[in-house]
Amino acid sequence: MFELLATDTTTRARLGRLSTTRGVIETPVFMPVGTQASVKAMDPRELLESGTQVILGNTYHLFVRPGLDVISAAGGLHRFMNWTLPILTDSGGFQVFSLAKIRRIAEHGVEFRCHLDGSPLFLGPKESMHIQKVLGSDIAMVFDECPPAGAKPKELKSAVDRTLRWARECREQERAPGQSVFGIVQGGGHAEERERCAKELVGMEFDGYAIGGVSVGEPEPEMLRAIDLTEPHLPAHKPRYAMGLGTPAQMIELIARGVDMFDCVLPTRVARNGTAYTHKGAVNAKAGYNKADFRPVEEGCTCYCCRNFTRAYIRHLLNVDEILGLRMLSVHNTHLYLTLMSEIRAHLKAGTFAEFYRQYIANYVPTKRVLAGRQTEG
Repeated sequence: MFELLATDTTTRARLGRLSTTRGVIETPVFMPVGTQASVKAMDPRELLESGTQVILGNTYHLFVRPGLDVISAAGGLHRFMNWTLPILTDSGGFQVFSLAKIRRIAEHGVEFRCHLDGSPLFLGPKESMHIQKVLGSDIAMVFDECPPAGAKPKELKSAVDRTLRWARECREQERAPGQSVFGIVQGGGHAEERERCAKELVGMEFDGYAIGGVSVGEPEPEMLRAIDLTEPHLPAHKPRYAMGLGTPAQMIELIARGVDMFDCVLPTRVARNGTAYTHKGAVNAKAGYNKADFRPVEEGCTCYCCRNFTRAYIRHLLNVDEILGLRMLSVHNTHLYLTLMSEIRAHLKAGTFAEFYRQYIANYVPTKRVLAGRQTEG
């Protein structure tokens, strides 16, 4: 399923190939987020033109709307949304964190009050795996408990205990044909719990392993520490997935720490707020200094937006609330993320990643405001 092709000699960065029934995924890889069977403001053609290899969907949200009956009648999630390449589905475990005010954790799952109408909804390991089987995703995630940033050691231990118990139950459920299942390591910033969770999940022999409980409100140094506490305990012959991350600089930092897969809502979320990513940091596309700037959003970018429009025009569209503006920024940002992954893979193949990594971080100016980037948009 996963072939490790090369490892950087200076960092822990890896070049790999993940095979699925719907195609091969070259890693490191960024997965655009299609929470509700659509990557916001983008159509499949634009995603393919940007180099998308795999997208992400969300079990909880698709179960609520449009519902399993509709997706099943359509022939599965791929046919429903007309996407022929691989799909990874989050299990709904993140909603245990994000919808904490309208849920109650029980022994065998989580009792939710639907975020739309307050109706009762139960989601546990069996239910989550059944939903993902009906969706027909290529990679399904186990149902887990994602504790909040700053959780106390006792809370972390309980979350890890529950995550491991639910993972065993997920492991026993029937899968869709060809469907892989990834375990999720929890444990916050607690070294012993991260190690315990990782080692027990590895013993269950999942197809890949995700590092969960990051990008949940913690400062960036704590996020990096959680990755560092987890990665050494994951097998080299399986893919590693950091859930819900991040900015371009964060992703390259994590690639240098041995992570292979990423998803994040930031490219399209910040686009809708008028922000464009560049390889040197995020910029405000609505700012006045762009009013008569007839250069592309980023010099040298080959996306549709930068090939055809100027900063002045994009600013105008945003300031008069024309939807084309946010669509073009979404195209640009997504293209930048995917192009960055392609460049990193080329450097790993050539043995030049370490220098590329050093220069990229040196030239990248992080935004002062922390941007929440967890994977669910909806």
